[in-house]
Amino acid sequence: MSHPVIAGVDGSPSSLDAVGVAAGEAALRNVPLRLVHALGGPARPGGSEYRGDGDHEPMVGDTLDRAAAEAEKAAPGVRVERSVVTGGATEALESETRSAALAVVGGRGLNGFSELLLGSTAVHLAAHGHCPLVVVRGRPDPSGPVVLAVDGSPAGQAAVEFAFAEAALRKAPLVAVHVWNTWNERAYAGPGDPLAAVVADIDRIREAEGDLLEEALTQARAAHPEVEVETRLVQARVRNTLIETSREARLMVAGTRGRGGFTGLLLGSVSQALLHHAHCPVAVVRG
Repeated sequence: MSHPVIAGVDGSPSSLDAVGVAAGEAALRNVPLRLVHALGGPARPGGSEYRGDGDHEPMVGDTLDRAAAEAEKAAPGVRVERSVVTGGATEALESETRSAALAVVGGRGLNGFSELLLGSTAVHLAAHGHCPLVVVRGRPDPSGPVVLAVDGSPAGQAAVEFAFAEAALRKAPLVAVHVWNTWNERAYAGPGDPLAAVVADIDRIREAEGDLLEEALTQARAAHPEVEVETRLVQARVRNTLIETSREARLMVAGTRGRGGFTGLLLGSVSQALLHHAHCPVAVVRG
């Protein structure tokens, strides 16, 4: 069986935007789109589906009907499945990600506070989901390349592979960006004045970071020779640079934690910054 693309549906404009993106992703993969609506209340064992015996049915049916219509509009002919489950949205969607190829959610749902930039469901799935997650934000119909934030970590290889596959599916170019600076790198080794060593070793650091970027892409380049790749090695502030680069992207792809992440954190500061501030949809891929 083909793993579906899933979309969280709550009737909000944000979730309908997510349905449109999810429908396109399902069509590209030739897999079903599963619309998931959570009723709230105590979850049933194993996340079992709600069979319908209360006053919620007309409202739920209308919500899913509108979502299905949005899916058909975005990707005519896409196969649509409906899943109505008991329990909270975060728990329901996390359970659904165990058998999904991709999860897509809006930035904020009906319960979001206007001052919050990102909903709790999106944050939870980015940290705990079992498949890649796309959070729909920014421009409603983005164009341009797929942009990959390369951190050079072993866990980040999953994001590299996902970004190449996405570029291949979309027949889009890929821009691989590695941002570095002397604040988060080991700039010198051995005794001496650290500041002087930073100045003396800056060329060595740049060369090492360039090698790291090329090495991170080697296997994925070989697997996807059809993808046009541009590499960018940038010395700057990481989060600000990637957020600004997202202005030109149709999709920004990042791992959950880079080389500087603390082992106890499930979601790093760079991926969090992109989820909150990027100008296009963001894919977060756990290693």
